[in-house]
Amino acid sequence: MFLKEIFDRFMALFGLFMLWLVLLVVAILIRVKMPGGPVIFKQKRVGKDGRLFTMYKFRSMTVGHGGSSVSVAGESRITPFGAVLRKYKLDELPELWNVLKGEMSFVGPRPDVPGYVDCLTGEGREVLKLKPGITGPASLKYRNEEELLAKVENPQKYNDEVIFPDKVRINLNYLHHWSFWLDVKIIIYTIIRKDLEEEFLK
Repeated sequence: MFLKEIFDRFMALFGLFMLWLVLLVVAILIRVKMPGGPVIFKQKRVGKDGRLFTMYKFRSMTVGHGGSSVSVAGESRITPFGAVLRKYKLDELPELWNVLKGEMSFVGPRPDVPGYVDCLTGEGREVLKLKPGITGPASLKYRNEEELLAKVENPQKYNDEVIFPDKVRINLNYLHHWSFWLDVKIIIYTIIRKDLEEEFLK
């Protein structure tokens, strides 16, 4: 895990240095295409050991939408430009700052809002031993989560009863079989948009 920590900090710093122009362009486009609100969306999320931290993302929704914590493809609160940012995961680039600060990792469970993972009991709470990640095995499986939720009658219920428990199961499997090279593999698969082998997700 020490190697993971060093890798995260170094690559986050390298990423911010290499992508500063992309970050600047996206920020300017948000100002132009989505005026009247902040460029950066900030929200409290649950981190390692259940500690809360502030996660940073590029804003992709209208201001003051008051919607649920579950996002569905095509819903009106997601702006047209925001949909593009979310499709290509550009909205998540500011999370590199969270990684540099040590609040997140490149690979791990996606950070949830309070009321989900922090309320787990029994074996499920072992997920809190992990730092939340920009990507992870569950993120690979559910890379099209918003499109999937758009096809069901009750997205919130489907997320709570099907997707969330499956993510917990996958992340526990990741915790119990973690290796540095598995992290590297997950990062590569995220970039090339390839699924992990099915036996890992079982």
